[in-house]
Amino acid sequence: MAVKIDEQQVRRVALLSRLELSDAEIVQFSTQLSAIVDYIEKLNELKTDHVAPLAHCLPVHNVLRQDIPRPSLTNDQALANAPERYDEYFKVPKILDDGSGA
Repeated sequence: MAVKIDEQQVRRVALLSRLELSDAEIVQFSTQLSAIVDYIEKLNELKTDHVAPLAHCLPVHNVLRQDIPRPSLTNDQALANAPERYDEYFKVPKILDDGSGA
């Protein structure tokens, strides 16, 4: 026999999750949650001994390129379009004031 989710359990979970539920909502949720548990119990009756676990129901494959090292940009190439630079670095506006505590 399936486990029944009663109104007391729904009230307890609502209290723990800081939800204000009306009496009608508590009755509705206890019925719905019991139905979900019943469905899971029904699924547990299936024989799945020879079924491989899967992460997705479709045959999805990663389409990643090979990780091959390539030459990277030089500092001058990277900074060519920078609005401002300081020596070999990007110069950006200050975003924290001195009293920020950061």
